[in-house]
Amino acid sequence: MASESQPSYIIVGAGVFGTSTALHLITKFPGASVTLIDRNSPDAQYRVAASWDWNKVIRADYRDILYCRLALEAQDVWRTDPLWRPFYHETGIYWISRTQFAQEVVDNYAKLGRSTAELYSLPVEEARHLYGGLFDKADYTGVENVLVNKTSGWADAKGALRAVTEKAIELGVKFVTAEVALLEFADDGTCIGVRTADGEKYTATHTILSTGAFTPKLLDAVAESTGRHDFLAGDRIIAAGVTTGLAQLDDETAKDFEQMPVGIQENPPERGASNGSLPLTEDKKLKWWGQTIFKNTQTMPSGRQVSAPPASPDYAQWSVTDPLIRDVELANRVTFGERGESWTIQEHRICWDAFTPSEDFIISPHPASKGLYIATCGTFHGYKFFPVLGQYVLRMLGDTLEPELKARWAWDKEDSIISPKKYWPTKEFKDLQ
Repeated sequence: MASESQPSYIIVGAGVFGTSTALHLITKFPGASVTLIDRNSPDAQYRVAASWDWNKVIRADYRDILYCRLALEAQDVWRTDPLWRPFYHETGIYWISRTQFAQEVVDNYAKLGRSTAELYSLPVEEARHLYGGLFDKADYTGVENVLVNKTSGWADAKGALRAVTEKAIELGVKFVTAEVALLEFADDGTCIGVRTADGEKYTATHTILSTGAFTPKLLDAVAESTGRHDFLAGDRIIAAGVTTGLAQLDDETAKDFEQMPVGIQENPPERGASNGSLPLTEDKKLKWWGQTIFKNTQTMPSGRQVSAPPASPDYAQWSVTDPLIRDVELANRVTFGERGESWTIQEHRICWDAFTPSEDFIISPHPASKGLYIATCGTFHGYKFFPVLGQYVLRMLGDTLEPELKARWAWDKEDSIISPKKYWPTKEFKDLQ
């Protein structure tokens, strides 16, 4: 183990939180020992990380001005940095909202000193004719205004994840392909590293868990092995899933979608969270995500009930049941109406992520052990922050996070900060079979 005068770092989980942290660490401290551990290799055809995907939305359209500010900061990097720019596509976004969301976003941009010249809150009858009328058959029930933000877009998710991982390795990060089973501790209780499922031990002065949906299960195992319940995630983090699917468009149809923006439908609370569709991939596939967010409560070896992804190595991410397939089909209907009736949606996948009641990230020391840190909980909106997440993790490690972020991202929050959302995953995966 490295001495305190020579900090060393183990990051568990090579999704956006872990990979961004590795890149920022090795950039700021070129001689540091930084080890990034993940169960999947960087060049694996398929990965279980929520950030492994065909494409992800890149936007700063937030009611919460804090996340609006951070997303704008990240977008600046997506647009201008040579590492990130090749993967970003500024196609715009089309938000069908049943609230005052559109005006709130415009107001936030103005408060942050950003231009609102390419943001519009438009009446439905005017908005539905935009983009060649692609969304003219969408469900506008109860909708007065649509947000059109031409400065939003999407990213090639797995392409960017692979490129950034490769850059971090090039700069000196050591990548280890292994599944972490437990944490290692010194006699005084300090966390000094990890132990993998095959028995290998890796030590460092700082251990950062960016383990996404696996986090509650891992911490349950740590609590069981140490006899200390203060390691448990409890209600702070829940492993949750959402379903995606793709349809292959023919060449003629694809031409109509060449200028398509991201399309998002803000659902009524009784229907679920927002759903939507992303522009065509290079091979002319259209992607949707469903509105049902669900948990997968299981009995752990400890006897505790914890939501976690399925136990199979690939999280059973390709085993999508009929109710969840219909969930994606509903996203198609409310976005495109009869226009999409002839499309066959295939390549369904369940994306598992770490979800928090307030939809905030957790970027915080773990109070149960010195040397242990948590940097995870994308809550299905973390990818867009990929370029800047690591710099905030570094600030957390150095205890220089601004007070509001420190409070919002804390392991233990004040009750006044916790505001459970209507879309907290209440459905169980077993009930969606």
